[in-house]
Amino acid sequence: MKIKTILLTAFVAIIAVISGFSPSDNPYQPGDKVADFKLKNIDDKMVSLADYKDAKGFIIIFTCNHCPYSVLYEDRIIALHNKYAALGYPVIAINPNDAVKEPSDSFDKMKVRAQEKAFPFVYLHDETQQIARKFGAARTPHVFIVTKNKKDIILNYIGAIDNNAKEADKATEFYVQNAVDNLLADKKVETNITKAIGCTIKWKE
Repeated sequence: MKIKTILLTAFVAIIAVISGFSPSDNPYQPGDKVADFKLKNIDDKMVSLADYKDAKGFIIIFTCNHCPYSVLYEDRIIALHNKYAALGYPVIAINPNDAVKEPSDSFDKMKVRAQEKAFPFVYLHDETQQIARKFGAARTPHVFIVTKNKKDIILNYIGAIDNNAKEADKATEFYVQNAVDNLLADKKVETNITKAIGCTIKWKE
């Protein structure tokens, strides 16, 4: 039995390496308390969730510059922030990619891309990749919606933005919008996990 367990663990590790996923030992799941974090924004200032005193929650999106899927979703991410930030759910965009493996995702290039697209939200650099690992992020984009509940931050949704990455006008399921609308109405998020579609995160060696 021990041999089978060891072999299974090794197999999972090999698959993780092949797929480009670097799993956390205990990634967050819906209903879990999420720890606050502090990361550098493109304006060189450190940002934490605690800085948003009036926020009801956050749409945390692990994304990047180079991934075609992230690029396809940029306008939709901007639209999400423009719609929901005023209602208490701003977008917190985080780039977790290793710039050695993907130079176009460097901190300096993040500043350029944010200016090109006039991002209205913060664009944070997860240089150590510790935050992405803790959340269990695997792809870009990968969304995690959290709410502020008194002193706690609670995870309510993990997954994709909608069900059509390539053609926004043909999407029929709007997972993030539905989740935030439910939360704003003090309702339970009906679909709290979906499959994120995008490029694998470029993990450090």
